[in-house]
Amino acid sequence: MPRFWRPSTVALTTLALAVPLLAAVAPSATASASAAALPTLVVNEVDASGVPQDWIELKNVGAASVDASGLILKDDKDDDRFDIPAGTVIAAGGYATFDVAGSFDGAFGLGKGGDSARLFLSDNTTLVDGFTWSSDAAPATWGRCPDGTGAFAVTNAGTKGAANDCVTAPPTTPPTTPPTVTDALAWPGGADVSTASVKDFFGSNLSGLNYQLGAGGSPDTLWAVQNGPGTLYRLQQSGTDWVPATDDGWGAGKALHYADGTGDVDAEGVAVTDTGVFVSSERDNDQNDVSRPAVLRYDTGASGTELSAAIEWNLAADLPAVGANLGLEGITFVPDSFLVAEKFVDEKTGSAYDPARYANHGDGLYFVGLEGTGSVYAYALDQTDGSTFTRVATIASGFPSIMEVQYDPEKRALWAVCDNTCGGQFALLDVAQSGADAGHFAVTTVYNRPAGLGDFNNEGFVTAPQALCADGVKPVFWADDDEDDGYSLRQGTIDCTAAAVTPTDPTATPTPSTPAAPAAGAAAGGSGSGTSTGTGALASTGSEPLLPAGVGVLVLLTGALVLTVTRRRRRA
Repeated sequence: MPRFWRPSTVALTTLALAVPLLAAVAPSATASASAAALPTLVVNEVDASGVPQDWIELKNVGAASVDASGLILKDDKDDDRFDIPAGTVIAAGGYATFDVAGSFDGAFGLGKGGDSARLFLSDNTTLVDGFTWSSDAAPATWGRCPDGTGAFAVTNAGTKGAANDCVTAPPTTPPTTPPTVTDALAWPGGADVSTASVKDFFGSNLSGLNYQLGAGGSPDTLWAVQNGPGTLYRLQQSGTDWVPATDDGWGAGKALHYADGTGDVDAEGVAVTDTGVFVSSERDNDQNDVSRPAVLRYDTGASGTELSAAIEWNLAADLPAVGANLGLEGITFVPDSFLVAEKFVDEKTGSAYDPARYANHGDGLYFVGLEGTGSVYAYALDQTDGSTFTRVATIASGFPSIMEVQYDPEKRALWAVCDNTCGGQFALLDVAQSGADAGHFAVTTVYNRPAGLGDFNNEGFVTAPQALCADGVKPVFWADDDEDDGYSLRQGTIDCTAAAVTPTDPTATPTPSTPAAPAAGAAAGGSGSGTSTGTGALASTGSEPLLPAGVGVLVLLTGALVLTVTRRRRRA
C-alpha cells in the first residue's frame, strides 16, 4: 500500500535534519556573541594616596544594571587580586568603590610611584578595563574626564562614589612637530585613518607590531607588544577592532620575562619567524635606570599567562652606549635569499654577504633600530647560544630617532619609522646597486604620515602581507604608545600591486596581467602621493562563509524532500 507523506511531516523532517546541520556549520556565531558580551563597567577613578585606604572606583556606563559579583580587581601584578563580593549590583550610571588595601585576605596596595588598576571577568583572564599610571597624583586622584567616558587625568579632588571633579581648562591645540625632511612625499596610500582597537583597552605603552596570515583556515594574527608592563598580545579581528585571542591564556596578553623567569621586559618591537617570536627590548622595567638593549626569543605554544625567554642576546657591549630609555625599539627579520640577491655587503668582511660564515643563525638576519642613535643594526644571531652574535651592518635612517623597522617583501626594501619626534615620517631604504653606497642600505624615499593620522607617538607600524592587496591597496597599522583619544591601534591603507594570477591550465598560454593603476596623484615609478580611500579586504577567519553555505544546504534538502513526496503521490 503506498504511503503518503503529509506536508507537516515533510516540514518536521526537514527541520530535524537541518537544525543540527546548521549548528555544525555555524558554531562560531554563538561563541562570538558570548565572547563579546563584556559588562558595561569601566575603571573610573583611582586613589593610591592611602588616606585612609587605597581604592578603585567602577562606573556602569550602560543603560542597565550590572551584577559585578565575582569580578576581579588587580593592580599590575597578576597574583594580587580582590574578588568583588557576591550581591554587588551597580545600577545604570551608578558607581561602586572598593578599598583594596588593608590586612584582609586578598588586599593589595596601589603604588604611589606607578601601578595599575585592572578589572577582570571571573575567569581571571579576560580584561574588562584598566588604567596604568607612572606616579601618584596625591592629594588628588586619577579619574576619567569627562566622568565615565574620558581619558584619565588628575582630578581637583577625590569624589569616591560620585561623578569625578575634573579640572576645567580652555582647550589647547597641541603643537605639531615639524617634519625632519621638509620635501618628503605624500603618504603612498589613502588619506583616511580609522581606529582599530576598543577604546581605553590597552592603556599606554603599546609598541611594536607584526602581521601574520592565518594558516589552514585560522584567523590572521596581529602581534603586538607593550613596553610597560612588558606584554605580548596575540590579536585577532572582531568587526573593525583587533582584540586579544582568548584561548591558551592570551585573553589579557602574556607577561614577558627573561630566560630565568624574572624581570619585566620593556618590550618595544616584535618579529615573527619560523623559529619563534623575537622581541626587542630597551631594559628590565624592574631596574628601569639601567640600559639592557637585548633581543629575546619566545616560544608561544605553551598555555598560561606568562612567557620566559628561550634565549636572550644582550647587545649592550656591541652597541653605542645610550640612555636606559633610548635603547632598542623596532625589530624585523630579513631573509638571506633577499640579501644575497641584492648583493648586500657584509661590513664585517667588506665583501658580499655570505650566510655560510655565520653558523646556526637560521636563514636571515635581524635588523634592530636603536632609538638613541636613529640607526639600524643588522645582526646574525646564533640560535643556540645567546652570547654569540655578529653585527653585519650599521645603517643610518636619516632620522634623529627611530621607533620601528620593518622589512617589506613587496617593495624589497626596509621601512624606518620615526614618531612625533620627526612629525611622524617614514623612510624607505633599498640596497643600492651602484654608486658609493653599492651593496649598502640607503634612504631612497621619505614619506609624510597620512593626512588623517595625527602627530601621535606611533611606536609600532606594519603593512599587511601582499595576499591582502585588493583594488590597489592593502591595510597598514600603527600602534600609539600614548593611546591618544583613548585608542592604541589605528588602520589605514597603502598602495600595492596585486600579484599576477597563475593560469590553471598548464598548457594554456598565460596572458600578461595589467598592473594595478596607481592611486590618484601617484608619482611616476609607483611611489605616489596616493589619495586613494579604498580599503583592502582582510583575510577570512574561516568561519564567515559557513552560515550562507548552511542555508544553501537547507534549501537543497527541502527541495529533495518535496520531490520525494511528489513522486510518491504520483505513484499512488
